[in-house]
Amino acid sequence: MIRDITFGQYYPGKSLLHRMDPRMKLVLTFALIVFMFVCKSFASLAVIVLLTVIAVALSGVPLKVIFKSIKPILIILIFTALLNIFYTHGTVQNGDALWISFLNGKIEIWDKGVYTAVFTMVRIVALVVISSLLTYTTTPTMLTDALERLLSPLKIFHIKVHTLAMMMTLALRFIPTLIEEIERIMNAQKARGADLETGGIVERAKALVPIFIPLMVSSFRRAYELALAMTCRCYTGGEGRTRMKQMKMKGRDLVCLFVCLAFAAGIIVLNYFAKHETFSIFGMLFFKQVI
Repeated sequence: MIRDITFGQYYPGKSLLHRMDPRMKLVLTFALIVFMFVCKSFASLAVIVLLTVIAVALSGVPLKVIFKSIKPILIILIFTALLNIFYTHGTVQNGDALWISFLNGKIEIWDKGVYTAVFTMVRIVALVVISSLLTYTTTPTMLTDALERLLSPLKIFHIKVHTLAMMMTLALRFIPTLIEEIERIMNAQKARGADLETGGIVERAKALVPIFIPLMVSSFRRAYELALAMTCRCYTGGEGRTRMKQMKMKGRDLVCLFVCLAFAAGIIVLNYFAKHETFSIFGMLFFKQVI
């Protein structure tokens, strides 16, 4: 399970997304996340899903790596879906509630709850995939430079932009390292006879205490070693420093920008015109047949 957490890792490649300007990737990723929450219907959400599929195809990242980024959130997806199904009442179109008999009582499942559950799950999956593609196709160094360039206007407020960008990138950089450290500590505790996989929630939580304490000590030690290494190399921040690789916008970046703008316009139009009645009719018929 620990190895399945791939967020923050870089996947080497020479695809179109790998060669894009990191500043453009950051801007487009943030814009796509915003438009995911702007979507109000399945028609507009389908546009985001289509754009996500195209981005995955252009990234060159294997599907098994993409699925690994989704696997850790399966519990969240299931929990969110169940909450929406059983606690969202109402119907998208006038009609009876879908229901399931349970023992002597009745659990009501409304088509609006099913609609909201599916809609939320698709949105979360698209959000995770788009966010993961940013780190899969961009090195931590390029992310630092891109963040610093994009946040450079904040310097007029005397904000240390380079320090802020460096902190964010180091946090992403050490996610894989901390995952490996957790796995190493868990294996060491299991070798000493620790039981981390059986018992109730309270027992498992108590069993994790011997893992968190060594992890905290190791994290502080790594942070101190990193600070000492940067000090020994006379690192002073972004003032007066030059970069080995200069970032330049190219034609492919503008093409991707115009494509995303076209998809964004499609989402706005579909939000205005799309209605939920189609889903309601087919959804109600399907679930009533199943139940």
